[in-house]
Amino acid sequence: MRESVQAEVMMSFLVSEELSFRIPVELRYETRDPYAVRLTFHLPGDAPVTWAFGRELLVDGVGRPCGDGDVHIAPTDPDLLDEVLIRLQVGGDQALFRAGIPPLLAFLDRTDKLVPLGQERALAGFDTHLDEALDRILAEQSAG
Repeated sequence: MRESVQAEVMMSFLVSEELSFRIPVELRYETRDPYAVRLTFHLPGDAPVTWAFGRELLVDGVGRPCGDGDVHIAPTDPDLLDEVLIRLQVGGDQALFRAGIPPLLAFLDRTDKLVPLGQERALAGFDTHLDEALDRILAEQSAG
């Protein structure tokens, strides 16, 4: 059984209203951490930066504004549903990205085929690895 889903999408890093540039972003979903998705941003001149957050947040964010805390996701136009804004924040610093919704939906569809949304707990041995997965997510967030 395949244990992960990966995709690469191009996103716009919105530096200001006047300046943005396109960057590759790797999307990753793993059965060993079935509630989370990871986005690795490849910014020019910097080491890649990975953010982990709930898969359900990404699912909800393509259709309506959502998020609490460090990650907020919202469609740019709720009527068109063609692009989404992803805002990542650490303290007073934030980064804003714009991505097309179709590649995100294709990725999410593949994750759902691997582990249907709502069935994450059914994975064999998941309960024994929950604490490890939560520790890993918290360590990634505090390092980012």
